[in-house]
Amino acid sequence: MSTITNVAVVGASGRIGSHFANSLLASGKHTVTAISRHDSSASPPAGVVNKPVNFDNEDELVEALKGQQFLIITLGARAPKDLHSRIVKAAIKAGVEYIVPNAYGADIKNEVLVKEEMLTGQYAALCNEIESLGGNYICLVCGPWYGWGFNMGEAGFGIDIKNKKVTFFDDGNTKVNLSTWDQCGRAIAGLLALPESEVAKYKNKPIYTSSFRVSQRDILDSLNRVSGTTDADWEIKYEESAKRVAEGKELLSKGDFSGFAKAMYSRLFYPNGDSDYESSKGLANEQLGLPKEDLDAESKKVVEAVQ
Repeated sequence: MSTITNVAVVGASGRIGSHFANSLLASGKHTVTAISRHDSSASPPAGVVNKPVNFDNEDELVEALKGQQFLIITLGARAPKDLHSRIVKAAIKAGVEYIVPNAYGADIKNEVLVKEEMLTGQYAALCNEIESLGGNYICLVCGPWYGWGFNMGEAGFGIDIKNKKVTFFDDGNTKVNLSTWDQCGRAIAGLLALPESEVAKYKNKPIYTSSFRVSQRDILDSLNRVSGTTDADWEIKYEESAKRVAEGKELLSKGDFSGFAKAMYSRLFYPNGDSDYESSKGLANEQLGLPKEDLDAESKKVVEAVQ
């Protein structure tokens, strides 16, 4: 039974990249290699083989990727716009069989979202580029990250924990899929624990995973349970999600980047079910051996981080 053993991670010392690397290491089934910037001071997790490279030197990058079967790309928002393409081209040239693009969360097969939601369209383009160049992608569709979605305050999930303010989009009861970083790491490790013949079934396709299928109302209820608060402790208002998307795009057009988060998260909660891919597409959680997570436990972490 053939399995994938050699896995490279670009950004293994970063937020999501470190979760991928640690989960793969924990399985004990893989040699994990960090493809890192030669001038970076960050260190990958212990146990990861570190290969510093000059990302501007294609030959050096190709050489570092030779022998790798699976590449996971994670890049920060400030990475050069052409860096993803350069890494992909080098990986294909090096013979890497599978590439997970820097496209985590959005459902790239939802044609409406690809056309209307900025990030989904970008993610679909990254996947299409890999396939057009003769490579193979596997896109991790995990929904937005649960803890991270609170960092933008009201512009994110509509919940400002520190200032006890809530903006429910529409009626606040639209269910969407969200994931924790831990679950994303386990999802990749679970995928690569499968025989390669099973991994190949996701070639040039998304793989759908999730931690929670919840609404804003569910999230606030969870925050109340772990904080000992009630709705009376919050300033609550309601806004139309479509109106917020328009406002966010207008802010972005004026150079205010906060508009990006406002438009993206508000679009997430459109009441048409676009972001409830669990109901429309199903999940691979069981196949990947993913645990059922505790929403209150994750909410408690969020509250503690704010305090």
